[in-house]
Amino acid sequence: AAITPEEAKEPLVEPDHELFRDSRLSNFDKECDTWFGNMLGKDDDQYFLGKVSEEASRRIRTLNKLERDHEYEIDHEEWTPYQSTKLIESPILPAYGLEQYGLPVPRRNAEAWKHFDVPGLVGTDYSNTPTDIGSELLLDEATTSKYIDTLKQKGSWIDDDECTGRLIYINGRFVPSLSFTSDIAKNICAEDFASGAVSDDDIEKLNRLTDGFTDRLAADVPSGETEFLTSLKKLSGPHHHVGEPTSQFSINTQQGTACFVALNSVKAGSVAHISVPDDMTVKPVIVVNAVTADGGLSTCEEGKGVASHPRAFVTAGANSNLSFIQSFADLDDADTENTNQKFVNSCTQIYVGSGAKVTHSYLEESGGIVTSGVEADDDTKKNAEAKRKALKDTHFESIDVHVVGEDGKYAGVLMTVGGKGRSRISISASLLKPGSHADIKGFSLSGGSQRSDVRTNIHHVAQATTSRQSQKNMIGGRATTTFKGRIRVEQSAQQTDSEQIARTIMLSDKSKVWAIPSLEIIADDVTCTHGATVSDLSEEELFYLRSRGIDRTTARNMLMFAFVDDIAAYVDPIIHGDKEDEMSLKNRIITRLQNVVPQGERAIQGDYSSV
Repeated sequence: AAITPEEAKEPLVEPDHELFRDSRLSNFDKECDTWFGNMLGKDDDQYFLGKVSEEASRRIRTLNKLERDHEYEIDHEEWTPYQSTKLIESPILPAYGLEQYGLPVPRRNAEAWKHFDVPGLVGTDYSNTPTDIGSELLLDEATTSKYIDTLKQKGSWIDDDECTGRLIYINGRFVPSLSFTSDIAKNICAEDFASGAVSDDDIEKLNRLTDGFTDRLAADVPSGETEFLTSLKKLSGPHHHVGEPTSQFSINTQQGTACFVALNSVKAGSVAHISVPDDMTVKPVIVVNAVTADGGLSTCEEGKGVASHPRAFVTAGANSNLSFIQSFADLDDADTENTNQKFVNSCTQIYVGSGAKVTHSYLEESGGIVTSGVEADDDTKKNAEAKRKALKDTHFESIDVHVVGEDGKYAGVLMTVGGKGRSRISISASLLKPGSHADIKGFSLSGGSQRSDVRTNIHHVAQATTSRQSQKNMIGGRATTTFKGRIRVEQSAQQTDSEQIARTIMLSDKSKVWAIPSLEIIADDVTCTHGATVSDLSEEELFYLRSRGIDRTTARNMLMFAFVDDIAAYVDPIIHGDKEDEMSLKNRIITRLQNVVPQGERAIQGDYSSV
C-alpha cells in the first residue's frame, strides 16, 4: 500500500538489534557454535591459569554490542570516506562467527576457514579433558625408563648436560620424572597462579589474544621524534587501518585463532615457561608434548574424544640468545583398540627483546603415518585410510611472536609431517621496533586423506624492519593443503625489506593445493616481493640421476628429500641425530616421504608447473 502523508511524517524508529542477532545463523552455523560450546564447558568449571583463564572466559562469553559505527564530521582526524552507513530502520547484525560468542568461531565459508575441513572438525566430539588435568603426572621407575627410550627413538629428547631445560608433557600434564628444569625453563602450575608467583607483566603477556583482539601493541612503536603508536586498530590512519577486530572487514583478514587461543587459556592445565635474562646465551631448551593412544582418558564414552591444550610462553631479554625446540610425538601406536579421537589445541607466545635472537624449531610428528597408495583406484587402500583412527585427530597450533626490542631477531622453522587427519599451523610475527627481523621457514607434508592448513602473518609496524619467508609443501595421495601467507606493511614501516615465496610439489593427480601469498602495503618506501609455484618432480632431473645408474625409486627419493632439506637443515642440529641412525630426523622424514610416493602412472604425463 502507498505511504500516506501522515505516515511519511512519522520519525523512523531504530529496531532492537538483539532481536536479529541470530537471524543469519544456518543449521550448520549452530552446529559450529554447539561444538565450540561443548569444548569450552560451563562457566563454573575449574580454571588452572587463574586470572588468565578468567579473562579469557569473559572475552569468549561476553557478546559484542550491536551498535552503529560512530560517524565523524568531515574535518575530524578520524573521518574517512571508507565507512558503511546503514539506514536508521535497518538492524545491525554481528559479523559471521560472532552471533553467540565474543570471539569469532569457525564458519565453513569464512575467509579464515576456506578449504579447511570444518564439517569434519565440528562433526567430531572432543569434549572430554584428560583425567586429572592440572596436576603433575607421576610415573614409576619402569614407565619412566620406557618413555625415555621411546622419546629418544622419536628424536624428542636432549640429555641434561646438553640443554638448559627439558619440559615434558604427556596428554597436557607435566611429567617431573622426565623433565629437567632450571631458573630459565620451568613449569608454571595452578598453585603458582593462585599464590601470585606469576608477575603482573607475565599475566599481561599471557592475556594477549591474537587477530587484533588485544588492541594494545606489545611495545610502543616510534612514530616521528616524540610520538609513539600504541593501538593496533588505528595503525596507518583512518583511511587504511583494519579497524575494530569484530568488524566483518577485519575478520576477513584474520587467521581465526583468537577463539582457540582464548580456549587454550581457559582449559590449559599449566604453562611451559622459558625466560632468558639479559645478556645471556644459553643451551637449547626443548618442550615436548607427547600423546598416548587414549589421550589421557581413564574412561571414555563411545564416540567422544579428548582435547588437550598445551601452552608455551617464551621471553628473551636484551642481547640474549636462545634455541627453543618444540616437539609433538606419539608415545605408542596411534591406532590401537584403546585409541580415542584427540584434539590438540596448542598455543605458543614468544617475546624477543632488544638485540636478542630466538631460534625456534617446531616439529609435529604425531598421528602415526598415513596409508600409502590411496590415489590409485583401489578401494582396499582407500578403505584402510578411512578406517585409520588418527584420521579423526586434529592438531591446531597458534604461534604469536612479538619482536619488542630494536634489532631483535626471530628465526622459526616449522615442520608438520605427522599423520593426523587435520592440522592447522598459524604463526603471526609482529615487528615493533626498528631493525627487528623475522625469518620463517616452513614445510608441510600431506598424504592419504589429510587436510592441512598453514597460515602466516608477518606484520611490519616499525621502520626499517626486515623479513624472509620460505614455505614448502609436498602433497600426495588424496590430501588437501592450503597455504595463506599475509605480509602487511603499515604506513609507519617505511624502508621495510620483505620477501615471501611458497613452493609446492604435488605428487598425485588426486591431491589439491591452494597457495595464496599476499602483500598489503601502505608505506611507499619499501622493497617487497612474493610468489608461489606449483609443480611435480622434474622428469629431466630424474632422467639425469637415472643416467648415472640410480634406479627410479632412489632418484625420486633423492629429489624429494633435497626439496625438504632446504627447510630441515635449519632445525637445531642437536635434534638431527646421527645420519646413519634409522631414527635420525633425516631418516624419519625419508620414511614419511617414501610413504607418499605415487604408485602407478600419472593421468597427466610430463612436467607441469605454475610460475
